Amino acid sequence: MSEGNGMKKSIRVAVTGAAGNIGYALLWRIASGDCFGTNQPVTLQLLEIPPGMQRLDGVIMELKDSAFPLVHGIVGTDEPNIAFKEADAIFLVGSRPRTKDMDRSDLVAANGPIFVGQGKAIDAVASPNVKVITVGNPCNTNALIACANAPSIPSRQFTAMTRLDQNRAVGQMAERAGVSASKIHDVFIWGNHANTMYPDPRFGTVDGKIATDVFDREWLQGPFLDTVATRGKAIIVARGASSAASAASAATDHMRDWWQGSNGRIVSMALPSEGWYGVPEGLVFSFPCRCENGDVIVVEGLPVDSFAQSKIDENVAVLLEERDAVSELLGN
Repeated sequence: MSEGNGMKKSIRVAVTGAAGNIGYALLWRIASGDCFGTNQPVTLQLLEIPPGMQRLDGVIMELKDSAFPLVHGIVGTDEPNIAFKEADAIFLVGSRPRTKDMDRSDLVAANGPIFVGQGKAIDAVASPNVKVITVGNPCNTNALIACANAPSIPSRQFTAMTRLDQNRAVGQMAERAGVSASKIHDVFIWGNHANTMYPDPRFGTVDGKIATDVFDREWLQGPFLDTVATRGKAIIVARGASSAASAASAATDHMRDWWQGSNGRIVSMALPSEGWYGVPEGLVFSFPCRCENGDVIVVEGLPVDSFAQSKIDENVAVLLEERDAVSELLGN
């Protein structure tokens, strides 16, 4: 369905935590066409909690002052049923951040109820074809909760972001090999967006060469893995704040590939398992994926060596523990 000048019909894009640091960085990428395409108009539907509404007013002023041709409307609200109404794409960014005295189980407990309410609102008012990416941490389990509370939306339409881990892995490889990031292909993430995640280099290429021939195993299973796993913490130490622009960039990459296709490339997306690679059904787990015609297709049949299997098992164990911790929020 088109409007004049090759423009398409406007789509509705919801962003939660829209006045937070990631939301703030993300909105300009969406509004400029980086995510959905340069001929795809958008109506932005922005959700904040009541104490964040004044800050959101300022963000909306700035968006209007940027005069983006693709932005056909902006709604700011603290009501999920308004933000998600008829939404075609939803970025679940807002969540309570982890403070220094919280462990991961505290974070799961603090954020779980937020995603119950948001899942119910998505179920009630979003487009039946909505594409949902969960960015707010712990994102795999938050996606699981939202999905469980939106029974009328197919589970494959709920995803969690491991693209930041993939992009970090690509950045490390590019730097070590002395090439641009565009030369690194098909490196992807298994598991949870947490320090257990596994950036699998075995199918990756570096300027056309097989990554495992370019880099030695000691580096790939040592400093490379450690750097990617602890990068978020290193950025907090260096910057005094958590990674926001790189997270927004990864969320843009994730949704762009889902919306427009990954052109045959393998990319990382976490989605409810259907038993792929022996991962228990329903766990939101990052797999190697390709995106075609708006669908996420898990790449099946890749050989798994003993090291990769040990990392997959480690992530399954952590995610089962997280699922148990929120079992009362899953409506089962």
